[in-house]
Amino acid sequence: MAERKNESDETGLRLQVFLAKAGIGSRRKCEEYISEGRVTVDGEIVFQQGVKITDQKVCFDRRPVYPAKKMVYIALNKPVRYLCTSSDPEGRPTAIELVRKAWPGRIYNVGRLDYMSSGLVFFTNDGDFTKAISHPSSGILKTYTVETREDIPREMLEEWKKGVMVEGVSYKIESYEIKTIKKVSLTLKEGKNREIRNLFLSRRFKVKKLHRTSIGNISVRGLKSGEYRFLTETEVKKLLKSGGK
Repeated sequence: MAERKNESDETGLRLQVFLAKAGIGSRRKCEEYISEGRVTVDGEIVFQQGVKITDQKVCFDRRPVYPAKKMVYIALNKPVRYLCTSSDPEGRPTAIELVRKAWPGRIYNVGRLDYMSSGLVFFTNDGDFTKAISHPSSGILKTYTVETREDIPREMLEEWKKGVMVEGVSYKIESYEIKTIKKVSLTLKEGKNREIRNLFLSRRFKVKKLHRTSIGNISVRGLKSGEYRFLTETEVKKLLKSGGK
């Protein structure tokens, strides 16, 4: 766990920054919550993004929220058939349930893995960390191991390194390592939604397993499926530095 002082000045914190520091989500996500009318200041719904908060009472979904005094960063090895969401109306298990005992306060996942994918996912209450890790400009590399039912041709991977268009969306892998004829390690920089699955689907390949092994300098090595650990302050600083932050 890494401790950080609250950033404040004579004019207070902007509302979206206040919410991010309270562990509600990234600043961008908090801006969406404000626009949706889910935030009140002293009992009044506020839609304006730049409202400054000093000693007012701020509520999110009618619950008071306060900037966290201690920032936490958790690495989870997510099993398959777990959702990266705070709750699911269908009652399916969520990844956050696996780490709730680690921290009693509000935390949320940074990015996500889909229901049938496994591997490394971060949880935090630090909105600035979320923004730094999630934004495409960070350039933080993410590595995945993929197993398919079909033989994976090197020519296809070389094509993906150069960049391809799939249904109007550009995709590109940074590097690859062939493990077996049906298993490959892929490294991505941006990591668009379902990028790997969409790439293989465009060539009519069936993905059997998709497992994220690392994000930047943090590896899932040593964590069994469903296990988690806290990141150290040194690891967090190195991770952010690798993204140029």
